[in-house]
Amino acid sequence: MKELKLTATVESLDEVLAFIDAELESVDCPMKVQMQLDVAVEELYVNIAHYAYAPGTGEATVSIDITQDPLNVTITFKDSGIPFDPTAKADPDVTLSAQERQIGGLGIYMAKKGTDEMKYEYKDGQNILSISKKL
Repeated sequence: MKELKLTATVESLDEVLAFIDAELESVDCPMKVQMQLDVAVEELYVNIAHYAYAPGTGEATVSIDITQDPLNVTITFKDSGIPFDPTAKADPDVTLSAQERQIGGLGIYMAKKGTDEMKYEYKDGQNILSISKKL
């Protein structure tokens, strides 16, 4: 497992994506899967950067674990910010037009749809959110 610790700011997003992409490319991850994971990582990390420590900032840890047989990737986000369980948020009604839908929630929905599994726990004062996808 590889880990990146950084200040949870939107400005750090490029560093997070470069970290994840380098690991995915090292196992010849298909581009379609990499793009799905990039969307999920961006949405989830930006939520941490915007809301976990609002109005201040704090630390975040992003880790990636790639296992073999079957080839699977798990990306975990940890922060000590405000407890928030994105898995408990109801999916938006995507059959409604953009004008009819409530604001928010679409990013988490896209992250759920682009991964095989999303798990959350609040433990020892930390939000721990993991996404997994078979490669």
